[in-house]
Amino acid sequence: MALSDEEFREEYKPLHIPAHFDTQDTQQNKAIYALAQIGEGTADRVLKELESLQPGIVNEQLTALVKTTLADLFNKGLLKGEEHNGQMHYNLSKITEANDGSTGHK
Repeated sequence: MALSDEEFREEYKPLHIPAHFDTQDTQQNKAIYALAQIGEGTADRVLKELESLQPGIVNEQLTALVKTTLADLFNKGLLKGEEHNGQMHYNLSKITEANDGSTGHK
């Protein structure tokens, strides 16, 4: 089934990196924030960062979710990654914000 233009834009929109860690945020945003904090790393390294940001957060469900989320974002081309010794190392060196149309620097 093909995606409509709107569905495609929503599915493949640039990643939004949260400015700060929020315990009430989505698990995906928490994982993206943690990856941004470490710069590059495996899903396990992202989970370690999440545990340091919110002690007690990591469990079997979150572990599976983070691994799936990072793989999905990589497969959509929204994250970069390289495999080393059988483990994928992800990073955010992609464009991470939509162009707001302004030409000035922030």
